[in-house]
Amino acid sequence: MLWQSYVFRRGNDVFEMWDDLFANRPVRLLYITGRGFDLRAQSVLRELVRSVEYSQPKIDKATLLLVEFSAYHISEELRSLTEENGKALAEIFKPIGSVVSESFNANSAGESDIGPTSLLRMAAQKILNQIDEYTDIVLDVSSLPRVAYLAIMTGILKKILPDLQRSNALYAGGVNFQVVVAEDALLDANIRSEDPRSDLTLIPGFSEILHSEAASEWPSVWFPILGERRASQFEKVWDYIPPSAEICPVLPHPSRDHRRADQLLVEYRELLFERADTPRSNILYAHEAQPFEAYRQLLNAMIRYKESLGVLGGCRLLVTPLASKLITLGAGLACFEMQAKADQNSCGVAMPYVEPTRYSTSMERVRAAKPLVSALLLTGHAYDPSTLEKIQS
Repeated sequence: MLWQSYVFRRGNDVFEMWDDLFANRPVRLLYITGRGFDLRAQSVLRELVRSVEYSQPKIDKATLLLVEFSAYHISEELRSLTEENGKALAEIFKPIGSVVSESFNANSAGESDIGPTSLLRMAAQKILNQIDEYTDIVLDVSSLPRVAYLAIMTGILKKILPDLQRSNALYAGGVNFQVVVAEDALLDANIRSEDPRSDLTLIPGFSEILHSEAASEWPSVWFPILGERRASQFEKVWDYIPPSAEICPVLPHPSRDHRRADQLLVEYRELLFERADTPRSNILYAHEAQPFEAYRQLLNAMIRYKESLGVLGGCRLLVTPLASKLITLGAGLACFEMQAKADQNSCGVAMPYVEPTRYSTSMERVRAAKPLVSALLLTGHAYDPSTLEKIQS
């Protein structure tokens, strides 16, 4: 297991980790975040800038990369909040570096004939082309859509971890890559994803197996990771899942709301148990607030299916993330590792998703959010065997 030992911090422990991480060394920092309506991104960036200023490293270069979206339909109020948020993020970062913007638009002019998966790959590649010169890469997913941050995160991991067979692969040549999020599962549950597209989006690098003729006879296992008010997306993705696929729903548990898993079972009851006749023994549980536990639970389930279905020649493992951010990040890590280590002649991983075209929530809910900052340090100096024990203590 790649992240058998890992570095994960929440709350004030995040800020203490940053103080140690940036101290007494030259830093070339790339901070990637969304220019969206979610104000939680400000709280993360503000604390990171404070830690950099406190640690006083030699900043050789610092860049804030604001990822812009214009393909989604949102209210005028949320559009105004987006403008406000973009200006605030640039102002927060100004003391330590410069700001650049990159469009992540699924409906660019002149590209109407290009499918959503190809557009996602092209947009993610524009960002991946900019990461080479940095010692520290921070991906803040607080204000990024799922397909965007999953494509960017897995793309960065593939680029900086070319050889997972090495004993210290996660050292990644000393590049510190971390994913941060201002998590508020209740707000995520109240941001409505509406009007899903009619065509499928596949995360780059996790698409070939779904269309492979050689694997068309392999049994499929579908892991939909369930979240509130995502039933329409669930149904749209289901249209593309092989009819014979075994369905293994993934529910958030433990959760801040102890009844959340039960409520989701009620919400998806018709789809899962009346229409699909899914055995209740297929239900998996993933920790809502611990992404590395969610990663382990899903990865172990995929490994078990790979081993049990191997006698049939191979299997296709399909993961659709519809839940809150920390579980989704854990699922992304599990898919990355499973894909990287799987024998392509006997197993493949795909991440099918149907992107919503409209987001809605109330400004009051966004402004009233009380997020808890979490950080997943995925690569870098912490994974040098000589320092891993120290930073985990």
